[in-house]
Amino acid sequence: MKEFKVTYFFDEEHYIRRFIHVESQEKAEALIQSEREQFVSFTDSRGIYHELHTGKVRVIQISEYHRVDKTKK
Repeated sequence: MKEFKVTYFFDEEHYIRRFIHVESQEKAEALIQSEREQFVSFTDSRGIYHELHTGKVRVIQISEYHRVDKTKK
């Protein structure tokens, strides 16, 4: 599984970010496309619950994310 960062931009200053785990960039894009014009809900890494309507966002970006293990030195 790969991890992808999905960022929903509402305007130039406001956005919400979520992380998804799928096999490929194509599957990530298909998931986001299947969620068009509907509500999605998720809890972010800080434990904050989000619910948003994808039709209300202006831009959605998807990129593969490579976590850095900050505990290793």
